[in-house]
Amino acid sequence: MHYVAWQYNAMLLLHSGVALQLTDPNMSEIKQALELIARGTEEIIKIEDLQKKLEAGKPLQIKVGFDPTAPDLHIGHTVVINKMRQFQDLGHEVTFLIGDFTGMIGDPTGKSATRKPLTPEQIKENAETYATQVFKVLDREKTRVRFNSEWMSSLGSEGMIRLAAKYTVARMLERDDFENRYRSGQPIGLHELLYPLAQGYDSVMMETDVEMGGTDQKFNLLVGRHLQQQYGQQPQVIITLPLLEGLDGVQKMSKSLNNYVGITEVPDEMFGKLMSISDEMMWRYFDLLSFRSNADLKGLRQQVVDGINPRDIKFLLCEEIVERFHDRAAAVAARETFIARFRGGAMPEDIPEQMLETDGQGIGIATALTRCGLTSSNSDAFRMLKQGGVRIDGEKVSDRSLQLEAGFEGILQVGKRKFCKAHVK
Repeated sequence: MHYVAWQYNAMLLLHSGVALQLTDPNMSEIKQALELIARGTEEIIKIEDLQKKLEAGKPLQIKVGFDPTAPDLHIGHTVVINKMRQFQDLGHEVTFLIGDFTGMIGDPTGKSATRKPLTPEQIKENAETYATQVFKVLDREKTRVRFNSEWMSSLGSEGMIRLAAKYTVARMLERDDFENRYRSGQPIGLHELLYPLAQGYDSVMMETDVEMGGTDQKFNLLVGRHLQQQYGQQPQVIITLPLLEGLDGVQKMSKSLNNYVGITEVPDEMFGKLMSISDEMMWRYFDLLSFRSNADLKGLRQQVVDGINPRDIKFLLCEEIVERFHDRAAAVAARETFIARFRGGAMPEDIPEQMLETDGQGIGIATALTRCGLTSSNSDAFRMLKQGGVRIDGEKVSDRSLQLEAGFEGILQVGKRKFCKAHVK
């Protein structure tokens, strides 16, 4: 994965090998703003345009669209929301756009088959939940919440035909999702081709200066930039942000992979999950999730170089995130609970139980860990065994060929905080 690299030398800004001269000696605020905006981003298209927009001295119109496809958000979703908050703190106008119209089409991004559209009832319910959750990060008083049905529903069939005329099928099929499905003979619904157009038309109607999204949204964002030019507007700047890796440090955060931290989880659960990430991944989480300044993060890195236990720095990350979604008292209490439970070697009182039916044949340790929900897959289980992260009744095990015989009852543990009381039948 490509990461944006930034280096400042006097008034010279370097971005991916492109030199931009900041000639005005009083532009330190713009330089600092660019540094903050760039942190943790994957790509900015085009950085020259963003600089010019900032130099104009007017608040920028920042847009991020969310299709309410599920009722609950996890901290991976907040990567782009955090960047929205940074723009708010810089004095720009942020719109949280709920794609109630586009949600009925279904975003084809990353899909190998036609996505099932949501019903209006599902969209309304999920949208209400989204709006409540995002204000744990965004400033409610400075956030505009809009629905793209405001303009899409009134566009009508004639308007949709005129919109479709502004983009070609050839360009649409350049998209990896569509190209791969077309070549493999998988069906592509005509309505799916409308999705990028509808999202791009949002930018036209809102006269967006900057639109942000995950790296998987780059094609959709580029369509918006193209359509703005077709309608005689200045093209929006595109900022893509990486998809946050989950607790396993490998695959993107996902509920289906059970490697996520939900923003509505209780403080102890949230704190414990975050403490399970690796020391190396901790810095990735700091970059994408923390509101600490770049100078603060540089100082924390230096403390680790100087010999401080990385665990103590990770405490700061966990406390910050728990406090954001709960409060300071909850964050402190969660830290103390973690220290008492895991440093002291105590096991949680409410360990879930799992009956593993094997018809008397027994079960391999990797399969047992996966079926108990302690690992996302057998390969993940083998990796944890190799790393020494698996225990049975407190004793470390590493034999990947270990069989749990019928009649086995014991506590399976992965890492410092994942437990399951397994019964093999």
